[in-house]
Amino acid sequence: MQSKAAADSYDFYLPHDLNASIPPERRGMLRDQVRMMVLGKRSGNTNHRTFNELDQYLEAGDILVLNNSRTIPAVLKAEWYRKGTQIDSDIEIRLARKKSDSAWEALIVAKTVKVGDQFKLSETLNANVIGKVLKSPLLIVQFSLEGIALFDAFYSLGEPVRYEYINQPWSLDYYQTVFASQPGSVEMPSAGRAFSWELIYRLKRKGVQVVFLQLHTGLSYLLDDDYHHSPDQHFEEYVISKNDMDVILSAKASGGKVIAVGTTVVRALETAAATDSLAGWTNLYITADYQLKVADGIITGFHEPKASHLDMLTAFVDEEKLFEAYREAIQENYLWHEFGDINLII
Repeated sequence: MQSKAAADSYDFYLPHDLNASIPPERRGMLRDQVRMMVLGKRSGNTNHRTFNELDQYLEAGDILVLNNSRTIPAVLKAEWYRKGTQIDSDIEIRLARKKSDSAWEALIVAKTVKVGDQFKLSETLNANVIGKVLKSPLLIVQFSLEGIALFDAFYSLGEPVRYEYINQPWSLDYYQTVFASQPGSVEMPSAGRAFSWELIYRLKRKGVQVVFLQLHTGLSYLLDDDYHHSPDQHFEEYVISKNDMDVILSAKASGGKVIAVGTTVVRALETAAATDSLAGWTNLYITADYQLKVADGIITGFHEPKASHLDMLTAFVDEEKLFEAYREAIQENYLWHEFGDINLII
């Protein structure tokens, strides 16, 4: 996802070979053995470690907030019809955001799709285009199934979203965190991917509290470089239980650090704090001048040039320090994207 601010100032050269295309497990390591660059948000100093050493940077009383949303297979193939006449036999539909039990916003990878067009995905699943999303290439698609039956069809027919730096298909299991439990994310909440249950248990034994919220990620890249999808146009659904929010705020009030695992968690926590609402939709756009109310630190992946996530990181650490650290990460051959390495800002 690209922001106007990021497009203007957050460009840098990322060598192609630093785009992680293979899951760590297929590179001969455990998921929690990826590398971790620790960035001091005040000093700007960096340390180069492995992720399974995270417990050395957290203390008893700190709290770790994880997103338990589960990735769904959001890429579907369909036959395309208009007024009963078949136009094409192999059209890709990318789910973007759930609207109701049977309707989704979706990116249909074909030109000239019109409201009223029909798509046949299987003998039991059809879809009609019922509307357009304002100022967006997304369309609103009504499926012939709903609820659990529709999700079952997605799992039967779909594949995970895969971008161009992933040069071969990987099964859906590779796009899940170990603690994912609530299906709904179109793209993996990837900052949590490096966690293993062993590391989580070790953190708990140390006295670090672990809680979960849920934010279903939407489709971040719409295949149209001329369309600038600003974060404040990107709505995502979140839920935080009252008990867990109370635990988070109590830990913070007692002097513990609140460490958000991923930009999704920051978005949900800060929206809940700003609106006093523990459930709903967030389009919160966090930049350098945003005063974070809950999150003290963040665990995140490395973000591509011009990505809007870079705007959010400057709310944690000064822009100059952040990009000096990114230059160092490139020199040290850290890997980018969902199968890549981790950046802890604390």
